[in-house]
Parts: sequence; C-alpha cells; structure tokens
Amino acid sequence: MAPSGSPTVRRRRLAAELKRLRGNRTGGEVARALGWSATKISRAESGHESLPPTEIERLVNYYAVEEPLRGRLLELAEDAARRGWWEDYADANPPQLLEFIGLEAEAESSLQWQADSVPGLMQTEAYARSLQATFQTMVRTIPPGIIDRFLETRMRRQDRLTRDPVLKLSTVIDEAVLLRRVGDDRLMREQLQRLADLSELPNVDLRVLPLDRELALLASSYTIMSFGSRTAAGAVGLGDIVSTENLNTELYIEGETDIQLYRLFFEAAAQASLSPADTRGLIMATIRRAWS
Repeated sequence: MAPSGSPTVRRRRLAAELKRLRGNRTGGEVARALGWSATKISRAESGHESLPPTEIERLVNYYAVEEPLRGRLLELAEDAARRGWWEDYADANPPQLLEFIGLEAEAESSLQWQADSVPGLMQTEAYARSLQATFQTMVRTIPPGIIDRFLETRMRRQDRLTRDPVLKLSTVIDEAVLLRRVGDDRLMREQLQRLADLSELPNVDLRVLPLDRELALLASSYTIMSFGSRTAAGAVGLGDIVSTENLNTELYIEGETDIQLYRLFFEAAAQASLSPADTRGLIMATIRRAWS
C-alpha cells in the first residue's frame, strides 16, 4: 500500500524538483519572466510553504515540462496545498515540530538514537505528560489545555507504528534511559513494559546499549528519516533527513556526506548494543530490579 500523502513531504519533493528545473537560471530571471518577485521563487523552492497550484502550473509551463512529469508535479502541487492532521495542533506545537511530524507521517523508515529519554513514538501518555510537566516547571507559561493538545499530538503520531503503511523503526536506546526516573515506579514499569511490547512488532527493531559497553563516539539524540524513491520518471526524490528533536527546536541536516556520519554512528551503536531478544530480557529485568 502506498503511503498516505503528507503535505510536508509533498512540498519538499515539489521544491526540489522546481529547483532542479530552474537549472542555471537565476531566481530573479524566472521571476521577471513571470511578473513575480524573486522572493516568490525562493518560497516555491524552500519546501517550507506552498504556492497555490495555479501558480505552480505557471512555473511548470514556463519550464516547458512535458508529460508524464508535468502531471505528477501538478498533482504534487495539489497535495502540497492540503492540510495535514498535525496542522490542527499548531497552537500546541512549534512550527519546527510540526515540520518533523509532517516528515515522519510519510517516512518509510526511521533510525533513532536516543540517549536521554524514551523515543516519542514509544512513550506512554503518562511518561510524556511527566516530561512535559518538568518542562512546565521551568517555563511556567504553558496553559494546561495546550499541554493536553501537545500530548494528543504525540499519541496520534504513534499510529505510524501500527497502522498501514507502518513505519519501519530501528531504535537504539542508551541503558541509562531505562534507569532514569520519570514519574513514580508505576509509571516507569508501564513505560518499560510498553517498550517491551513494541519490540515485538515486526516493523520495530529495538536495541539497548548497555552502560558497560564501550562506544568510541558520543552523540546527542537524533533521527534519520528515509522516504524511498517513489517519484515520477525523471523527477528527483526526497533524500534522507536527520533531525534532532529537542525541547523546543528542530535542527535538520540534509546532504549525503553529513548524513553518512550519522548513519555510521548509528551502525556502531547498534553493533555495540544487545540483540532485540536480549534487549527485551534486559527491559523486563530492569522492571523487576529497579521499578518493582
């Protein structure tokens, strides 16, 4: 089954293609030919917002794009103009996080290294609420209703693990995450049991890096999302994206050389980690030893 379309991904695919089609022409040259501003061309190629489909059609016509690519690009323009479900939660999530959710909504696979907390896709609502409550004690400006909507967003994201088309998720978690208290013992038991249950899913590969295993490099938590190559003939695909998901900021890294460094670290961490079966055993042992 093909992935449900994410407007965020559609915008990025369309932007990459429009930039390729412009070729050696400057944005100012194209803008003058169409009677637009150079800023408008920049917006069309940014991938962060979409122009109306009728204006994308003018660009496509100017570039003299032929079928079947022309039809595919106009279809992308229509999809990019739609709203994703996550945009209904713009009041409770910063724009960078909404961008992350939009990318996650269509990613085919994801590699995640998590050094400080349980990954968002694997958090129980109680665990996520406790993390947010800690953040609230520092900020003290977030209304309770906004926190509820933030948590609702996080829970809806988790559908990617169980509803077709499912996300293929490979995660390495530092053992310290299993031992770091977030809430009371019951909350931690339920959260670790949730990890053990999710590790049984066929599309989830969960590994724990034990504290006594040596890893030559250290890195903050990050996610690598991959989107496959489903594009029209002659069109460019959306490359892999690295994202660091912090409290209130997102840093995106795109570029084959930079992303390869993150992949190499992930491979090293996975190789140093326990197998999925041994990981489940460690999680259950940690529940009994630390949180019973």
